Amino acid sequence: MEKSRLFQILATFSRKEIRDFRKWLQSPSHNQREDVQVLYAYLVENDRLEKDDALEKEEVFAAVYPKMDYDDAQMRQVMHFLLKAVEEFLIYEEWTEDPVKARITLARVYRRRQLGKLFQRTLDSAKDLQEKQPLRNLSYLENTYLLEQEQYNYLSGLRRTVPLNLQEVSNALDINFISTKLRQACLMLAHQTVFKVEYKIGLLDKLLEFVEQEAPFNTPAISIYYHSYKALKERDSETHFQLLKQALLKYEDLFPESEIRDIYLLAINYCIGRMNAGVKQYVRETFDLYKRGLEKKILLQDGFVSRFTFRNVVTNGTLLEEFEWTEHFINDFQQYLEEQYRESIVHYSMAKLHFEKKDYDQAMTLLHQVEYDDILMTLNARTMLMKMYYELDEFNPLDSLLESMRMYMRRKKVMGYHKSNFKNIIHLTKKLANVNPYDQKQTGLLKEEIENANPLTEKKWLLAQLEGIS
Repeated sequence: MEKSRLFQILATFSRKEIRDFRKWLQSPSHNQREDVQVLYAYLVENDRLEKDDALEKEEVFAAVYPKMDYDDAQMRQVMHFLLKAVEEFLIYEEWTEDPVKARITLARVYRRRQLGKLFQRTLDSAKDLQEKQPLRNLSYLENTYLLEQEQYNYLSGLRRTVPLNLQEVSNALDINFISTKLRQACLMLAHQTVFKVEYKIGLLDKLLEFVEQEAPFNTPAISIYYHSYKALKERDSETHFQLLKQALLKYEDLFPESEIRDIYLLAINYCIGRMNAGVKQYVRETFDLYKRGLEKKILLQDGFVSRFTFRNVVTNGTLLEEFEWTEHFINDFQQYLEEQYRESIVHYSMAKLHFEKKDYDQAMTLLHQVEYDDILMTLNARTMLMKMYYELDEFNPLDSLLESMRMYMRRKKVMGYHKSNFKNIIHLTKKLANVNPYDQKQTGLLKEEIENANPLTEKKWLLAQLEGIS
């Protein structure tokens, strides 16, 4: 039974949802079967959803129908009715989560029943709710359009000459579409820079022309998503990133947590790209965005910080030698990591911290203790070992490690940017280990090759080592 849709959904219910759904089932409007209530009560009581041995169909059936022999058809039927009630409850919960949209739906019902006064009163109350709520996100813009559209539907049905709000409908539709399209373009552009995929973004070019001519930047969503897209598209220019930062500081409280988190990650991705291209100031820019996003809990999703964000924060903090802050971060925020990743991420992060503090003995001890499941974490851990072997003049272990990294990448599917980056690291570290330090022509050519290599996250380290032996 634990593999059924019913079990999978109920296992996600919060305590409040468990209580609310019990009341839902007790209403004859939603359920008229007593066995459905009994089945639900059995499943949610005494933590049975967490006990596989309590979910055998025969045992559940005996609890629901104690005087009957097991009947699989009957069992499937009662499960079906409970599942149907669960899904109807979830639809209702989702619908009532947005009170403005709920009032718009009610106004539509009154309009179709030709109850004009009730329609207008309900629509006015929806508009009032819309303006009083603090957010100005995509949902707000969609509701603005729906309000104007519903007003038009009512006015156009009066069958007499009345002013129509067609201009307001058009304006609201434009703003809603532009904002949504710009957000989608940002997400597609950010995704295709990491994965080998090309997206066609449709009407975007004409849309950008319109935005640049009409300049509707007083709409927070347009301002943020336009500058996000332009920053990601025109990475060599800092203008749009700076404008995005200004818009973030000005408007971040006007977006829900999920949406502002995505916006922060777009800005962070831009900074990481610039940082990886060797623009030093973006190490601090990235760190500041992470720090602010963590302090305000923006970068937490469903109460968790992603393992990728956690690792990136540690990398940035140590690059800036913010060692004390970084150690506090590891200790304070490890509780927000998903339990299945917590031990390995914290272990790797502490190794990274000791490595950057030049405490190589402790870093090596930590790195030799664990095999990581994550491909990038494995390659980053081996890169740390590579740098320590080189700096400690342990060239035999270094050669073995570089070869094992090359073979590891051949076995594993490392994508796009990351594959090119680690191939460059391996290739140039081998050259560095074998270069004749007294041959100025050879060292000069290697320096030029390192400087021109892209992507190359270890460019600074490679150049420093080459300078040290030249």
